[in-house]
Amino acid sequence: MGYSSENVSDFEANKANNKAMEAGADRYTIPPHYEGEKDIVGEMDERERDIVEDGIHKFSRLGWKRLTVVLIVEAIALGSLSIPSSFAKLGMVAGVICTIGLGLVAVYTSHIIGQVKLKFPHVAHYPDAGKLLFGRFGKELINVMLILELLFLTGSHCLTGTIAFVNITSSGMCAVVWGVISAVILLLLAVPPSFTEMAILGYIDFASIILAIGITIIGTGVKSTREIGLSNVNWSAWPQEDLSFTDGFIAISNIIFAYSFALCQFSFMDEMHTPKDYIKSIWALGITEIVIYTLTGALIYAFVGADVGSPALLSAGNTLSKVAFGIALPVIFISGSINTVVLGRLVHGRIFKNSPIRFINTKMGWITWLAVITVATIIAFVIAEVIPFFNDLLSICSALFISGFTFYFPALMWFKLIREGKWNEPKNLMLGALNLVVLAIGLITLVGGTYSSIDDIMINYRKGSVRGVFSCTPP
Repeated sequence: MGYSSENVSDFEANKANNKAMEAGADRYTIPPHYEGEKDIVGEMDERERDIVEDGIHKFSRLGWKRLTVVLIVEAIALGSLSIPSSFAKLGMVAGVICTIGLGLVAVYTSHIIGQVKLKFPHVAHYPDAGKLLFGRFGKELINVMLILELLFLTGSHCLTGTIAFVNITSSGMCAVVWGVISAVILLLLAVPPSFTEMAILGYIDFASIILAIGITIIGTGVKSTREIGLSNVNWSAWPQEDLSFTDGFIAISNIIFAYSFALCQFSFMDEMHTPKDYIKSIWALGITEIVIYTLTGALIYAFVGADVGSPALLSAGNTLSKVAFGIALPVIFISGSINTVVLGRLVHGRIFKNSPIRFINTKMGWITWLAVITVATIIAFVIAEVIPFFNDLLSICSALFISGFTFYFPALMWFKLIREGKWNEPKNLMLGALNLVVLAIGLITLVGGTYSSIDDIMINYRKGSVRGVFSCTPP
């Protein structure tokens, strides 16, 4: 393969620390994570084989508890900050029903994805599942969709970071400068390439969002009690009387965005030492998300009313809003950076799929990794500047991409990859009907959500209610 001693010097420095892990590796059943692995191993010398072996162990250390943490980091972030504004559009009853119902559907489709991973261990990322569904075309289509979705997600975190810094500092500094600072922070946090390493930051991330939401709930409750009394808050059990199709669908799309963890699940499970334990993780995450989102949406809407802001932290009042955004900075940037890591692993692994460089444990591995995530972060920053409005950016992500990754693709996986036995068996009839409903939800979200997002973006630009592209005006 032509690797010099310089290429493996950093690997040698860490090799001794990996021996203990290698000694205990027999306890685990490590799947063949990387396409082409057997073909290239036969062409390597002993040192290169050590690099590959070290890389396989490096990316096979994730247990179900850490998987839960990583999923929480990826999932419970910006979505929770848009839920209260969705309640304001849909009303309390529909808001609660949609939040709980869509959450349960997301848990079910995540279960299907886990079943596909167990049945087809070589599936390392979502595009690999696309190949099983539709051949080479499916793989390339889903590959493009996943890359775009991850870029949009990172961009939405960059935008939220800009909003947070502008709100916290009130300094009058150009908003684009805060956008650049946010992008740099996202890039630095995306440097560790392993999800096991990223999980360590997850505990800070989870504490950050819970504290920020808690401060917002308490702050809005106290403010409403003092100023007008809770009984006078302008909230309703039913949708707004003048609710348009566009506004209603954007509200639903923002709830769907909050349950977007399925798109990264294949990538996360590919690092698990015991993949069958995934079921514990998705239920732990699903229940946590449903409880947090329902309480956040219902309480903040009940305390603030129809004028609730988005992100919801804007509704806490001037001083408390600054505190809440300050506490939320870790979740804004840690959750955002993990999307960059997933994107980087997908692109880097594909470029170097037949080379030990993909394991990112040599000098060239690190150079190419840093190049990939830097380019991804720059593109995400541009997206944040081009679509500088929070709800519409989340909505268009939901419509174009999450509708597939969370709904219609998993439904198709059940029909084509998971279903066993005859169609007229009671179990298959029941699950078939359920997956048809899931498929319909995904397709309706794709069409209706895309139309609504584009329509609202055009309306906002016509009204002049949003700052211009690369403008210093605060978002």
